[in-house]
Amino acid sequence: MLKLYSWNVNGIRAAHKKGFLNWLNTVQPDILGIQETKAHPDQLEPELRQPDGYYTYWASAERKGYSGVALYSKVEPKSVQIGLGIPEYDHEGRTIVAEYDDFVFITAYFPNGGQDNGRVPFKMEYNRRFLQYCDGLCAQGKGVIFCGDVNTSHQPIDLARPKENEKKTGFLPEERAWMDELVGQGYLDIFRVLNPDLEGAYSWWTARAGARERNIGWRLDYFFISPNLRAQVVTSQIHADIMGSDHCPVSLTLDY
Repeated sequence: MLKLYSWNVNGIRAAHKKGFLNWLNTVQPDILGIQETKAHPDQLEPELRQPDGYYTYWASAERKGYSGVALYSKVEPKSVQIGLGIPEYDHEGRTIVAEYDDFVFITAYFPNGGQDNGRVPFKMEYNRRFLQYCDGLCAQGKGVIFCGDVNTSHQPIDLARPKENEKKTGFLPEERAWMDELVGQGYLDIFRVLNPDLEGAYSWWTARAGARERNIGWRLDYFFISPNLRAQVVTSQIHADIMGSDHCPVSLTLDY
C-alpha cells in the first residue's frame, strides 16, 4: 500500500509548533505534498527541513512568508521539477512535479482569487496552464496524480453555504467551470468518485465564529488522478480530526 497525503499547513513553522512532526512520524506517509509553507528551507530547523527517512524538496516564494510548497518522499523520485517553468507562478512557489516509476506526483497551491476577486484572472490563467501541463504528461502515457489546495469548491455539496458564496472567489462560476473541464477531460476527483453523496466533507474552515466546531466549511483540498490509475485506488479520505492548520490533511491510498 502506498499512502499519499496532502496538507495546506498554513505556515510550516507554525504547524511545527502545533505538532506537525509528531503527526508525520505517526502517520508515516510515503509521499506528502505540503502547501502554504510560508518559509524558505534555510529558515527551518534541520528536523523539519529534512526529517529522518524522507527526501525533501522545496519551492518557496520570493516574497518572504508567502505561499510555498514542499514535497516529503520516502522514495527518491526519478526526477523533480521545481515549478511549471512559468516565471510569474514559479516566483510564488506554487508547484513541485516529481516523477516516480508508476506516476507523476504534483503538489500545487493554486492562487486565491483575493477578497475583492482581483486575482481571479491570475488564478484562472494558472489553472489553465496547470491543466495544459498535466495534459502534456498524459499525452506521453504517464499516470498523473495532483494534489493540493485548489482554492475552489466544485459543487454545492462541497461547501456548507453555497448560495451565500456564489459571488465569492472559491465558488465563482468560472472557477467551477474550470473544474468541470478538468473532470470532463477524464481526471478523477477521487474522493468524490468514492463518496458521491457524502455531505459535510470539508477540508477548510475560517477561523472566525467557531466555523470548524460547527463544520461550516469548504472542500478546497483534493487528489485528482488520471483515469489510468483508477484500478490502483484503495481509498481517499479527508482527515478533519487533524488540527494544526485551518485546513486538514487529505489522503489517497494506492495498491501497488
